[in-house]
Amino acid sequence: MPDTPAAPAGVDLVTTQRRTVRVLAAGQVLSGVAFGSTLSLGALLAADLSGEESLSGFATAAVTLGAALTAIPLARLASRRGRRRALTTGNVAALTGIALVVTAAGARSFPLLLAGIALIGAGNAATLHSRFAATDLATTARRGRDLATVVWATTVGGVVGPLLLAPGELLGASIGMPRLTGAYLFSLLAQAGAFALYALVLRPDPLLLAQRLARDETSAATPTVDVDRPELARFAVLAVASSHVTMAAVMAMTPVHLSHIVAPDAVTLAVGTTIALHVFGMYGLSPVFGVLADRVGRIAVILLGQLLLAGALVTAAVFTDAQAGVLVALVLLGLGWSAATVAGSALLTEATPLASRPRRQGRSDTIMTASAAVGSVLAGVILGEFGYAGLALWAFVPVAVVCLGAGAVRATRV
Repeated sequence: MPDTPAAPAGVDLVTTQRRTVRVLAAGQVLSGVAFGSTLSLGALLAADLSGEESLSGFATAAVTLGAALTAIPLARLASRRGRRRALTTGNVAALTGIALVVTAAGARSFPLLLAGIALIGAGNAATLHSRFAATDLATTARRGRDLATVVWATTVGGVVGPLLLAPGELLGASIGMPRLTGAYLFSLLAQAGAFALYALVLRPDPLLLAQRLARDETSAATPTVDVDRPELARFAVLAVASSHVTMAAVMAMTPVHLSHIVAPDAVTLAVGTTIALHVFGMYGLSPVFGVLADRVGRIAVILLGQLLLAGALVTAAVFTDAQAGVLVALVLLGLGWSAATVAGSALLTEATPLASRPRRQGRSDTIMTASAAVGSVLAGVILGEFGYAGLALWAFVPVAVVCLGAGAVRATRV
């Protein structure tokens, strides 16, 4: 698509894009509350129901596997029926998953817990999908910023969500809900709100409108050339997936690690506070990284992300027994993920022709989440064998892979 495409009669593309970004951002706030208030509990519930801390990583593995299995189907659905249908389908899956998790906790069923968490992961796939929806009508000069604005909106819900763990625990106990599941009440309400927002307000559908514009330009006398740059697209997928593996592996085991270094009666507060600040790191400065990606280049910002991730891993390894050190490491971990994800997603979008974007975007999210699922399972094993510091050192491997990949495409200008 050109930067200033001709709009259909009666459609102001600038206004439409601004409205689309606002709606997607509001949906991210609600989804952030829903996901943030339950993500912190996954590992603790898995350890509780299974009776084995080494199996706690299966919770994050389940949520990432659920996202991996649904990313491509959601992308195909978006390609055929639009972003709105894909996003609302993910919301329905997450609502079903929340009900299953609460049921599993009451029945003390570890397999049912994993099934519910996997469905919540399908909802997270839709949350990830929304960042690409922000680029459908964006110009090249603003693609990184518009994408980052939607990513940033998750900050509000993502920070508030984990802070609802303690109130949720009290609320759940007051109405007889199973232990550790009270926060899922907030998730249920937030997911329902996101569903209503996308279903009623995300109009016109940005992808369907972009596809219509592309068809109009193809039939014009001077159609726009839509260039495919597969080598850059492959590197973008590598950067996003590897950074996500690093982040997910360390983050998933942090609640379990904190349960060993803080007082038993302070675990819920420590976990909630640490994950909330981590989520702020993931999303809070994403507009800054979006602007940097637009101005200094996508690859440069991806490498900045790897530098931040490396700093997080060093901090985690050196200050492994200090709660403050773990907190700083988790904030840096979130910042590194944010830089790499914003820049990598923008790079993938502009390196891919419009007709192929939903398919490649879905494939990217599948690779990203599937890799993180494997990494989360291995993280639990590594934590048991080598401790938190050992896990941090192992997590340097995907960081090194991205840096090597950047070297292979360093001659390419974005």
